[in-house]
Amino acid sequence: MATGLSPALTRITSAQRRTLLAASLGWMLDAFDAMLYALVLAHVMRDLGMTKGTAGLLNSLTLLASGIGGVAFGFLADRIGRKRALMLSILTYSVCSFASGLSRSVLTLAIFRFILGLGMGGEWNTGATLVAETWPMELRAKAISIVQSSWAIGYALAALVTGIVLHYANWRMAFFVGILPALVTVWIRRDVPESEMWERKRAERNQAGTGLHSSAHDRTANDAFIRIFQPPFVDHTFALFFMNFFGMFAWWGLFTWMPPYLSLPVEQGGRGFGVMGTTTLLVFLNLFGMFPGYAGFGWVADQLGRRKSFLLYTFMAGVLVPLYAQAREPWVLLVLGAVVAFFGTGFFSGSGIIGSEIFPTAVRARALGFTYNGARALSSVAPFVIGRVGQTKGLSWAFYLCGASFLLACLVATQLPETKGKQLE
Repeated sequence: MATGLSPALTRITSAQRRTLLAASLGWMLDAFDAMLYALVLAHVMRDLGMTKGTAGLLNSLTLLASGIGGVAFGFLADRIGRKRALMLSILTYSVCSFASGLSRSVLTLAIFRFILGLGMGGEWNTGATLVAETWPMELRAKAISIVQSSWAIGYALAALVTGIVLHYANWRMAFFVGILPALVTVWIRRDVPESEMWERKRAERNQAGTGLHSSAHDRTANDAFIRIFQPPFVDHTFALFFMNFFGMFAWWGLFTWMPPYLSLPVEQGGRGFGVMGTTTLLVFLNLFGMFPGYAGFGWVADQLGRRKSFLLYTFMAGVLVPLYAQAREPWVLLVLGAVVAFFGTGFFSGSGIIGSEIFPTAVRARALGFTYNGARALSSVAPFVIGRVGQTKGLSWAFYLCGASFLLACLVATQLPETKGKQLE
């Protein structure tokens, strides 16, 4: 029996499928490289003599850089194209992941993780913008949710690879594996098309600006970007920015410290799982929690609307995180961890959906860069704060702050507009 989606699905072209695959692979491998640090953190702390506060600070630097990179790559994607910016971001984080394995001091590791963050931040908004501009309106939410869900696959793959590598080698080898995503850029360069919407807008700007110097074009583009801080966009810009900030503070605070939380000895505030036990829990959490949470948000958003879906996901995460912090039994950590991951990560799919629908093509990549990666830069304090609180009061207590931050994200989400069914401009 035919479904309501069948006509739309039959119109999907091979080029659209390739853009979806490219953005998904980029985000999946972004997660793979980004989360390697959290997965080997307990080993790095021991070998380089880092405290929890210092270890959290390094990840905070990565997140700060991701905010800078997101905004910078947003400008770059609006200028040179979504495809080229996507390739450059992947190359950046892949090379720096490999370089992290060469680090012999905390300082050199911090430098490599900072540069990695620049590429990490640039991938999300370039990939999400590419998909939003190439997929039809009735499938846009689901397509972007599929892109976002690939983060969970990358995280699970990183956990699996790290578990195997640490069994036979050390944490440096885990970082060396992080160079492999660079190979994807060869395929993107050859087979993935540029956004036709971006190319059309560029042609219109070039035609309208014939005879103007490039500096004049830059000023025009910058003037257009300022529009997101003016009516009618300004309220929505900052509502999305702060919803992302509180959600990211909670997510990075929780999931940066979850691997060491599970693997550290009980007397150090952890749960005392071995390498393979921690790997099993994290793989299950990603495949049965994060992945369906990310992928399912698009379907929920098409049924309930964008705003109500944000409210549902962030509220449930805020309620469940304190319960997870009190869990002791392995099966409870397994099941409840997956449910927390479902709600606590799934709502991120909505950021690309609603952001793409709020902002026009001329500034879409930059607007997503600001509202998503700018928020990620501001949330960069989370790993450091949670690490310091965990050092003094224990990680279980520190996770309560993450639950409170999810509830603040829910509160801010009440100020977002409903954009379901909106055509892109």
